[in-house]
Amino acid sequence: MKKLCFVIMGYGKKTDIYSGETYDLDKTYLNIIKPAVEESGLDCVRGDEIQDSGLIDKNMYALLLQAELVIADITTYNPNAIYELGVRHAARPFSTIIIKETHDSIPFDLNHNKIFHYEHMGDDIGATEAQRCVKDLKLLIESVVNNEETDSPFFQYISSIKPYVLPREEFNYIIQELADKEKHIFAIVEKAKNEMASSNFIEAKKFWLKALNKVENEPYFIQQYALSTYKSKEPSERTALQDALNIIFKLEPDSTNDPETLGLTGAIYKRLWLLDKDVEYLNRAIDYYRKGFQINNDYYTGENYALCLDFKALSESNDDEKIYYKVEAKKTREKIIFLIEEMLEQDNFEQRNDLKWIYATYSICLLALGKEREEYEKLFYSKLEADWERETYESSKKHIIKLNK
Repeated sequence: MKKLCFVIMGYGKKTDIYSGETYDLDKTYLNIIKPAVEESGLDCVRGDEIQDSGLIDKNMYALLLQAELVIADITTYNPNAIYELGVRHAARPFSTIIIKETHDSIPFDLNHNKIFHYEHMGDDIGATEAQRCVKDLKLLIESVVNNEETDSPFFQYISSIKPYVLPREEFNYIIQELADKEKHIFAIVEKAKNEMASSNFIEAKKFWLKALNKVENEPYFIQQYALSTYKSKEPSERTALQDALNIIFKLEPDSTNDPETLGLTGAIYKRLWLLDKDVEYLNRAIDYYRKGFQINNDYYTGENYALCLDFKALSESNDDEKIYYKVEAKKTREKIIFLIEEMLEQDNFEQRNDLKWIYATYSICLLALGKEREEYEKLFYSKLEADWERETYESSKKHIIKLNK
């Protein structure tokens, strides 16, 4: 049997509460960790993919105790990952690797640990950076597994304690059971993503619900379930939006700083306003989009914040208020344009996987400000993968043209 690497990290898109930056941690796992581990000759099992609930059960403890290697990605300081890292350090003297995104600050109590750094673009890992990281992480894995040098601060300071050893038969049974579960949940998520890409939102909704039933309370699954629900427009558009609102409120959007949750909540309220013209829906959409934009200058929430401000100005009878909303919308779009132009200058810009949405947002903002934008609209159209992407862009474009008349 191959040696086992147990990976502890967050799942899906997670936001760092200190910086407000959002990272798709699945891309870290799929583009860096998993290939580096498997090319080093180890089996790779990821913790968040095989849990039946948010609780850490006896199987998780067994893996933390006995796995020949543990890789802990502490980017965004996921509470489960930090806790599990502590358990590993208390249980095993060696063969633990800590990794994190370069720009995150390091908590004081982890400063003394050697940490492997990688650079994340938010939605993806650049191809060049992924290649570098896989190469360097492979070398580190081989060194850590072969040398068995103490890396646990607990055992460095209290070297007289002997680590507990789990019976091999029990460990082998747990490995097989968890590996089967990992493949199952991963397959469900991939099916859900494929249905989303094909605009089959009714089917996608079913798969996201299946994933949620296996990994309860996982924020990424809840977000995607809410998104596919409102886009399904079943049994009616209004009912689908209300259902999606009930789903997303499990993530407490009024107290969160997660831009993805805030953006989705804003989107639901915006669509409810477009259906019913109830001004309270529009006010709530503005509040959620504004908060999402303020947290990390997310261009998606920023563009929608500006559009909702335009809607508000149109419906406002007070001239001073009308001017305020128009000016705020203009300032927001100018800031988005500045942010995107900074992105365009980055060396690794073409490696981003959100290029089409950057081009779409840039084009819409330029259109709203009466500037040339055809080049970026063409770039957006050249990267389309699904009908709903075109529909989303053209809906925003139609609103802007109507508002500018």
